[in-house]
Amino acid sequence: MKLNQVTVGCLDYDESVAFYQRLGLIQIVDSPPRYARFETPAGETFSIHKMDRIGAPTTMVYFECDDLDDIVAQLQSTGITFDTQPTDQSWGWRETRLRDPAGNPLCLFRGGDNRRFPPWRIIPSNKKKGNAK
Repeated sequence: MKLNQVTVGCLDYDESVAFYQRLGLIQIVDSPPRYARFETPAGETFSIHKMDRIGAPTTMVYFECDDLDDIVAQLQSTGITFDTQPTDQSWGWRETRLRDPAGNPLCLFRGGDNRRFPPWRIIPSNKKKGNAK
């Protein structure tokens, strides 16, 4: 299984499209005023869908960035504001938080190998005790 798509609600289609384009996503579907899809440079897809209202967000979207501090500085120069500055976390990531125009929370981070292979990663039971399957 692999992540294919994340979709978040938006209140203002044009404002949200402009926001995600400034983050560096490439718009690949334009169906105003209700839906847009974007692609990351690595090929994952992300979408916005127009909502009449949005309650408390329950989804956190994570975008990994190799040069997190440089990207944050570039985005701040375009007017994007962040809730936090890039900070090293106890789980081995460096991350910062922000919100899109509809209030959806986003995390930009650099996780490196700790994203998929943290020191506390669970070893599947079929690989324990000499089973190399």
